[in-house]
Amino acid sequence: MKKTVLLLSLFVLLVACGAPPTNREATTSTNLATNTSAPTTAVPSDAEVIAREKSIWEALKNRNYDQFARQLAPEQIEVTEEGVVDRAGTLESVKSVDFMEVNFSDWRVVNLDPDLVVTTYKVSVKAKQKEKELPLTDFRDSSAWVNRDGKWQAIFHQSTRILNMPPPPPPTSSPAKSASPAVTSSPASTTSDVIANEKMVWDLFRAKNYDAFAALVDAKALEVNPYGVYDKEGVIKGVQSFDASNAQLSEFRALNIDKDAALVTYVVKISGPKPEVERHSTIWLNRDGKWMAAFHHGTAVLQTK
Repeated sequence: MKKTVLLLSLFVLLVACGAPPTNREATTSTNLATNTSAPTTAVPSDAEVIAREKSIWEALKNRNYDQFARQLAPEQIEVTEEGVVDRAGTLESVKSVDFMEVNFSDWRVVNLDPDLVVTTYKVSVKAKQKEKELPLTDFRDSSAWVNRDGKWQAIFHQSTRILNMPPPPPPTSSPAKSASPAVTSSPASTTSDVIANEKMVWDLFRAKNYDAFAALVDAKALEVNPYGVYDKEGVIKGVQSFDASNAQLSEFRALNIDKDAALVTYVVKISGPKPEVERHSTIWLNRDGKWMAAFHHGTAVLQTK
């Protein structure tokens, strides 16, 4: 069982960007695949962002690892249920897999600032690793692209296998006591220390201070998790449905994307009758001097014996 999960986890790691182009995007994708290093300073359209993502998949399918490597930023990191790897780890891993079938749907693109864009999408992949065929599996993948000196490169990628929404908890026998609202004399203050920002967010969850949390979420924010993709309204609603009192955070890692954007990734362990382990990542942006949470991706870590 453990061996199978490790193979699937590596499979998740390799589901990193790209796919066969649709008719609408075929020309753009082909041009980018053959000229990935062409500098550009304009804010990319959604079609251009999707085409870049697909061009990386094409490079992997064609085993063109030099082209794949050229599209990764030097400090690129990838997050899966198995852990966090750097650029070197990604490049080493992809060489052991042959992609047999790749299908894409449900693309979303968010321009976070003129030099940073995020795309998330659903991908169904069937592949072979060292002659072992991996079953067709559905994932939700996200990538962040950054403009470096006129060249767009992938700096972050996270993947989670898609899960069914768990059933709601059974009703309690007696009416639940309403939580006392947290008292805040002023809005929560954030800085460029994204690890501290993220810890503060979880403190707000524990205090059930959802108004203060909402004030830290960017208007264009998206959250990706094993159950779907949510805008700001959905994010605020979703955090009110779980108990964060037993959440333990660890393995923090921060990455400065540019002077106005940074990423933090970490592990969340929630104890209880059914303990859960998840890997979370958040992109924080400097909006007029205040750092705001603009993108979040959560990955469930499957527990095995």
